[in-house]
Amino acid sequence: MPDLTELFQHIGYGAIFVVVLLGNAGVPAPEESVLVLGGYLASQGRLHLPLVILVGIASASVGDNLGFWAGQRYGRRLLERLPLSAERKAKYERIMVKHSAWAVFVARFIPGLRTLAGPLAGIVGVSHSKFFVANLLGAIFYAPCPVLAGYGIGYGLGDHIEKLRRLAGGFERVAVAAVLAALVVIWIRWQRRAGRASG
Repeated sequence: MPDLTELFQHIGYGAIFVVVLLGNAGVPAPEESVLVLGGYLASQGRLHLPLVILVGIASASVGDNLGFWAGQRYGRRLLERLPLSAERKAKYERIMVKHSAWAVFVARFIPGLRTLAGPLAGIVGVSHSKFFVANLLGAIFYAPCPVLAGYGIGYGLGDHIEKLRRLAGGFERVAVAAVLAALVVIWIRWQRRAGRASG
């Protein structure tokens, strides 16, 4: 199994796109961590910083639009499947109805809520054009933040991190295997929960 650095050098942009897309479409995925890692790898010359930011913006926007489509398509059934209390669902729904575009934009910066913004906007009937613009602007302002944080970490601490990474040796391979296994388990549980909710 290749180490994490090699993995991202070969499929880095694709991995960023898929993980961020899934995270914004409603699947539990470590989107922020992947954007930070992309920024770090850009600081080490393994990825290109502008391209990491562009991929982050595109994948976040596409993922949210998939969530919006799911909200339009499945409506209340999808809302019932969300792992939130009835009070919280009602509160978020009121906010989305009242503020629509602003709620979509602001939700981008709130972990957890950004995953719900797309489906919820589709459920309550926000127009697609309004959602698209607010979501895209949110992605443009949000995606560079974790990427540049990772870049800053690499710029300031990159030498030390790379020394630790070389010392860790085989640990990185174990970490990659653990992350992949965790993603598979999360995906299976998510599918089961979705099946129970629709049944």
